[in-house]
Amino acid sequence: MPQYNLTRKKDRGDLQPRREPYWARRESGLYLGYRGMADGVGTWVARRPDGEKKTYHALGPHEHYDDAKRAAMAWAGRVIAGVADKAPTVESACKHYVQHQRTAKGDKSADDAEGRFRRLVYGTPLGTTPLDKLNAIKLRAWRDAQIPEVDDEDDDSVRRAKDSINRNLASLKAALNLAHRDRLVASDDGWKTVSGFEKVAKRRSVFLNTIQRRALVAACGPGLKELVISLLLTGIRPGELAGCDVADFDKANGLLTIRKSKTEARTVLLSTAAIQHFTAATKDRIGAAPLIPDAFGNRWNKDAWKKPFKEAAAAAEMPDKTVLYTLRHCAITELIAGGMDSHLVAKIAGTSTAMIDASYGHLRVDKTRAMMDRTTML
Repeated sequence: MPQYNLTRKKDRGDLQPRREPYWARRESGLYLGYRGMADGVGTWVARRPDGEKKTYHALGPHEHYDDAKRAAMAWAGRVIAGVADKAPTVESACKHYVQHQRTAKGDKSADDAEGRFRRLVYGTPLGTTPLDKLNAIKLRAWRDAQIPEVDDEDDDSVRRAKDSINRNLASLKAALNLAHRDRLVASDDGWKTVSGFEKVAKRRSVFLNTIQRRALVAACGPGLKELVISLLLTGIRPGELAGCDVADFDKANGLLTIRKSKTEARTVLLSTAAIQHFTAATKDRIGAAPLIPDAFGNRWNKDAWKKPFKEAAAAAEMPDKTVLYTLRHCAITELIAGGMDSHLVAKIAGTSTAMIDASYGHLRVDKTRAMMDRTTML
């Protein structure tokens, strides 16, 4: 069988299109083939002996010879190592990563990744994509689909969303890279060029002190006032609170179960003030009713609270860019500044310790330094 020099793109371009690949021997038993197409876009294929037969594996298009060569050798290595020849799906790679994290890093790291994958990968078109069919276009489309529509309630919402998307992408790429390292796929070309959004990580700047928070509550009308107080006393997301029913409040044990969340369902411990607030709010009301309804007994949503909150914030002379989500920031800030462990705060708020440390870590530094300064050394 004739051998061809496939290393130069120009030489490959001179080859006549045909069904049978042009073969070049890479090492003992391993051949790398190039199949030219009429449209000028060629694809690569690898071949190796398998007993008395020959095994073929499609490598797809690669612009550079070295990339195709690495893909062929990685495939051969997988076969020799006993890895299944058929590439797993993205979802399978994510589950493989979750198990690896559970063993190597513990349940917290594994649960964080699994929560992201359940929301964004499992059961989706991306999740069913074989790793060797994944490409940068598909992955960027998955990333960009997570960007919300611009909300004039909070012109910083897209930046915050992109910051969160970057964390989702980082978890997914970590899973894909592990699959590549473990030889579950021959090449990482399908995702290595996809990166996160730039310059989107930023600490929240709007904070309301105690006097401002009291003024804001006083400016709110019926229904909205109870919603604002609830958010300040819990630190949970507005949408999470809106999804809670009366039955989700466990008065006897002082717990609130959050069933609808951007992460995963959880049960949080309530402060004494929060217990008293929810006890009064749920008196003589059925379990299926909204935990905190609007003035007409309806369930809150973003469209319902946006205008009245904006009016209340203006009446109370709150800082610019004060939105309902600001109350969550205030609650988390006060918990961290009060000395609560960041792991507990993350559990209550339904977020990761990485986010807490990135956004509020400076508060812990300030508090720690203040305690150190109170200690006389000399």
